[in-house]
Order: sequence, then C-alpha cells, then structure tokens
Amino acid sequence: MTREKLYLFDTTLRDGAQTSGIDFSVAEKIAIAELLERLGVDYIEGGYPGANPTDTEFFSQRRTTKARFTAFGMTKRAGRSVSNDPGLQLLLEAKADANCFVAKSWDYHVEVALGCTNAENLDSIRDTVQAAVAAGREALIDCEHFFDGFKANPDYALACARTAYEAGARWVVLCDTNGGTLPGEVKEIVARVREVVPGTHLGIHAHDDTGQAVANSLAAVEAGVRQIQGTLNGIGERCGNANLVSLIPTLMLKAPYTDLVELSLTPAHLRDLTAISRAFDEMLNRAPNRHAPYVGESAFATKAGIHASALLKDPRTYEHVEPELVGNKRKVLVSDQAGKSNLLGELARLGVEVDKADPKLDALLAEVKEREAKGYAYEAADASFELLARRVLGKVPRFFEVKSFRVMVERRFNVLGELVTMSEAVVKVDVDGETRMSVSEGNGPVNALDGALRKDLGKYQSAIEGLELVDYKVRILDGGTGAVTRVLIESHDLATHRRWFTIGVSSNIVDASFQALVDSITYALLKAGAVR
Repeated sequence: MTREKLYLFDTTLRDGAQTSGIDFSVAEKIAIAELLERLGVDYIEGGYPGANPTDTEFFSQRRTTKARFTAFGMTKRAGRSVSNDPGLQLLLEAKADANCFVAKSWDYHVEVALGCTNAENLDSIRDTVQAAVAAGREALIDCEHFFDGFKANPDYALACARTAYEAGARWVVLCDTNGGTLPGEVKEIVARVREVVPGTHLGIHAHDDTGQAVANSLAAVEAGVRQIQGTLNGIGERCGNANLVSLIPTLMLKAPYTDLVELSLTPAHLRDLTAISRAFDEMLNRAPNRHAPYVGESAFATKAGIHASALLKDPRTYEHVEPELVGNKRKVLVSDQAGKSNLLGELARLGVEVDKADPKLDALLAEVKEREAKGYAYEAADASFELLARRVLGKVPRFFEVKSFRVMVERRFNVLGELVTMSEAVVKVDVDGETRMSVSEGNGPVNALDGALRKDLGKYQSAIEGLELVDYKVRILDGGTGAVTRVLIESHDLATHRRWFTIGVSSNIVDASFQALVDSITYALLKAGAVR
C-alpha cells in the first residue's frame, strides 16, 4: 500500500500567540522559528503582517530555510477590489512563501460578522486566492467555523471549500474554531467535503475545548485530509490547539497512521522531540508538563512495586513505545536508566566530538544528573550544556577567572526630588595573570553586573563587542523567600546573528544570574575562536 504525504503546519507563532499570558517579541519569534525548523515541520505560520508592529517586522525578511514561511491574514473585504484592500496588499508584499487566509464558512458569521451576502463572501474567497496565486504565493484558505457552519448549512459550507479549491488554493483547511466537534462528526463531515475537494488538498485545524483536538486531527487523517495544523505543546487561545508534540509520534509510531501516511520528519527528528518540547516551555518561562504524553518527565516513570518489577524485566510490560524513540528516558524509582546514548546524541548535535569509549563520559553523565537534581535544566540552555560538556572533557580554555563580584542597590531621591533606584556592580577578573577591576551602574543588579563583567576583558574585548543580552527569565523552583531560583538568559551576537541560552541556579537570584552571564560571555569567546 502506497503511503501519502502528510504535511505539518505549525501555527505556534500566530495562533499560539493568542494564549493568555503569552506575548512573543521579534527575538522570541526568531528563536522559536529556529526550534520549529529543528523539529522539521513543513510550514511555519509566522503571524499577521500589518496587524501589529511585531509581526510586520518579523515578516520584513524570510525567517526560515527549509519550512515554507507563511503569512496569515483575512480574505479581501466585500465591496473592495484586491488592489484597494490595504490589508491584503500587505500580505502579498510580506517576505513569505505562502499566504494563509481566514475565510468565513458559516453563513451566520457571514451575516453577523462580515455584514455581506453569502455570494459576496464567495467572491472574496475566489478573488483572494487568485490574487495570491498570481503573486507567486502558495495559497491556503482556513475555513473558519467550518464544522459548525456545515451543521447549520452544509451546502454553503461546501460552497466555500469548493470555491477556494477551484480558485487555485493548495490547501483548504477545515477549522473547528469553537472546539466543540467530536471525532465521529469530523470523520463524517470530512467524507462529505472530499466529494468537492480532494483529500490531498484538505487540512484540519482543531481547537481543544472538549479535549478532542488531537483525536479530531487523527480522525481527519483517517478520513483523508493530508495536512494537520497545530502548535508546540498545544498552546493556543482558550483551551489551546491540537498538540503537534503529541500528534507527531502517534503518526510516526502507531497504526493505522504508519500505513496511511508519511511525514517529512525522520527518526532523528523524533528523537529530538522531548528536548524541543521542554526547550519551548523554558522559552515561555513555564514549567514543562511532567505528565505530557510522550515527552513529559513522568511519561515513562514508574514507582516501585509490581509495575516497576515487571518493567525492569521487560520494559514492554508497561510502555507503549520505547522512550528513546522520542528522546525521553525511562525512570524507575529504584533505577534511573538514563545512559550514554542520549548524551552522545546531544553532543553530536552540538558538534562536540568525543569517543564513545571515553571514560570522561561517565563523569559528564554524573555531573549532569547531579546538576539536574539541584534545579538545572539544560534542554533550553544549549550553550551552558556545551560549556559543561567541554569542561568535563577538557576542551574549554579558561579565558578569564572571576575573583569576586559585589553589587550595591541604592534607593534615594535625586536632585529633582524623584525617588529612584540605582544599582552599582564591581567585578574583579583575572586575565592572563593580571587582575582587572571594573565598575558599572545599571537599572538593576543584573544589568549592572552585565556591564561590569563585559567592561574590560583585555585581549578578549573585541570578541564580545557585538554581544547583547536580549532576554532574562526567572523561575522559582520551590516556595519561600529563600527558594532556589533558576535564571535563563538569552544572548545575541550582532555580528554573527548567533543566539544562545545560558542558565544559572542558586538560592541567591543575583548569583544565579551571574552564573548565566559568565557562561554567556565564555560561550561567545569560544565561538569567536578566541585564543587563550
């Protein structure tokens, strides 16, 4: 049986950005797009150019190398020509490979939200698709509220889908916008839609308001659609969107999907899934869901007892897949089975060459486990992990040594009578046997420390001229004012456009921050090829 290609369309940067409490900056969008490229999805929907300054800037240049960079927007307004619709023109001018247009497919919404006739809405769909195709773009139509619209007026919902397809849309995406449709309904309705649009041109966009988004997406695949839209870790407005992190391994490891479809992803992509999922949560500054399917820390964890006893004899007794296939690891209370294979894979990904028989690997593995027990999480801090690995393996020069640092915070009234808070930091470093002391003021202790640390590194100074700190996240790992704190810092080199993340953990937030700052500068010097 010949398998058909199933395409993955990620809408984390657009639909996911509607999640309560999440607001992406341009720098964060760039970092997340790189994470999605690493995952291997086919489409990355970056946002809505023209709707806000962030998305407009994000689409000022192409942000992907492999995935099709997709701009989202609305179909042409009724009563206007394509050339006289500024919003549509912005979409056609964006640096994108594809345009995804949202179109009303429920006649109730056409009347209430658009205030036009059903025929005018069909004209807008047709004219918009034709304009995108004429501009050399791949056109997608997201049929908003399609399933509710089909239940209310199946003839009109089908007319919207058929019009988009006949106008030249590569994909007609059926959206369960309110998230209230059930898998059985999805199958039945998709079967009807396939009478007017081939399954190879149909997609599914499911919301999770009944907890059915993943199930509805899988039901749609069984019914014949060949594109799935979803987000990393299922983020999205209200209850979220279909979770690609759960869908991908199911599609790649479970029948009947393994017999029906094939993805662009390879087994190597799949083994990176857990790290990517957790790295994304770290970028959002939230704790990963320990009980998430496939990638959660507890997804393959078993407490001592009859389950653990059987698991140690044969893991298949209580595991539906091998955890290593998705980059996770088995956890049994009496025996942590994490081995060198995961470590070697991560080192290879970072370009750290090491012989698998090197006894230092055991020391590195022990060091990582010890640090993780203290609160370090290296999934989103590749730079700190690489430095740790290279130090244990003896491959990092000691560019400088911090002898001491001191921070003072003063709250006072200035000459204008305004209450201000200033921070001053003093850092002593040893460079080639010479002690250098630098002082810097900042609008906070971390800003002051950052300035002082980078003020004078002697012969290494030129290598960090373009270095800037672009993000700073803090997480409290346990309760109380004396709690252990984890700090994650994102840095950017203006010259090379390289970005990296470093981590620090301490009961003192300033100390944790300083650890991450030192790692950031050391990593910059390492990648700049600075010579000791």
